[in-house]
This record gives sequence, C-alpha cells and structure tokens, in this order.
Amino acid sequence: MKIYKTILLTAAVVFTTACQSKVKEQKTETTIKKEMAEAVKPTQEDLSNYETAYFASGCFWCVEAIFESVKGIPEVVSGYAGGTEDNPTYEQVGRGLTSHAEAVKVYYDPEVISFTALVQVFFGSHDPTTLNRQGPDRGPQYRSVAFYKNEEEKKIIEGYIQALKDQNVYDGDPITTQVVPFTKFYDAEDYHQDYEKKHPNNSYITNVSIPRLNRFKKNFGEYLKEKIH
Repeated sequence: MKIYKTILLTAAVVFTTACQSKVKEQKTETTIKKEMAEAVKPTQEDLSNYETAYFASGCFWCVEAIFESVKGIPEVVSGYAGGTEDNPTYEQVGRGLTSHAEAVKVYYDPEVISFTALVQVFFGSHDPTTLNRQGPDRGPQYRSVAFYKNEEEKKIIEGYIQALKDQNVYDGDPITTQVVPFTKFYDAEDYHQDYEKKHPNNSYITNVSIPRLNRFKKNFGEYLKEKIH
C-alpha cells in the first residue's frame, strides 16, 4: 500500500519532470550514443561529464543495484558518507565503529533524469520510516540519508518529504530520513563494487537484494533501462 501511494504521489509532485521526459523521447543521435554507453563500464574521464548525487538507504549492495537499473545513470559507486572519520573501512562501518553510513555515489545525466526523479527513486525503493534499520540490517550505519550539495537540492528533498507527509503515504509513521549537507564520500573496497551482479548466488543477495530490486522494478518500470539483469 505504501508503494502504491508513493506512485500516486509521483503524478502530483513530479508531473513536470515526467512531461519533460516524454518530450525527450524523440531521440537524437547524442541520446542514442549515451544509451549505448550505459551498457559499457564508463571510465573516470567519461564520468566527469555527469552530475553526482548521494544517498544512503541500507546495505549499499542493494542500493547500488537499484540505482544502476535506472535510465540516465551510467554508474553507481558503493561507499561511506555522513561521518567524520577519515578513510573508513567496511569492517569499521559495518561494526558501527564510525559515524558513517553505507551510501552510494550516483552519476547521472540531468538531461535524461532529474534530481527530483532521483529523490523519487530513493524514497520509492526503501522504507524511510524505520530508524537506523533497513530490512534485516540494523544500526546507524544503515540509516536513511538524503545528501544535498546546494540549496536547490535541499529544497527538492524537503519538498518531497513534505508531500509524502501531506499525502500520508506512510499511514502516520514518521519519516526518519536525515537531510544533511554532503561533505565527503569514501569509495568502498573494490570487492563491494557491483557486488550484486558479481555474486548472484550469495544468500544475502538472493534473499534481500534481489527481492528489493524486483519490488522497485515492478513499481517503477518507466524509469528502467531497456536491458537490465
């Protein structure tokens, strides 16, 4: 029910974004090339041409897979953000020994997908009412965080949260998502990158990540890339 209400909310909150997307369906040669490039692992030089956004909503294996399924997003990096310690490690963050959260760095093309739409993907792919918990993962390192890099992004995030409250999407449950300024992002260790793709038979992936990704795909089909696993 919560997801269904969120989809209804989308029509009211991001109608302008949806209309803009339809206009852009008249594909130019440049757009076609960008879509083809999404299927190939981009280089750091390629990524320098994109905007970035940062979110945390539980295990980054799950979050990375969700955002990488979305059109206009060529790459997502798993990592750590929101804390004060330098160079955190997975062992430290996972054990709750730092103030960081597991997070993702999303590279996106604003000509294909807006920051508003990214916020919709963020809220539509996890439960923001569970404090310091997402699914089976518990602790502040799994908290819900929407990071903003400027006042416009902050306004978009807070506006969307207010719309969720006004529409009572979560049946009165308080939204616990932190809205905080972005400071620094630390890439996670190499073996965490694309973890869901590389380890499809891992028990956590099959029991938690894949079901979460499939729920998102079922409800946000219009945002999905044409070819996703």
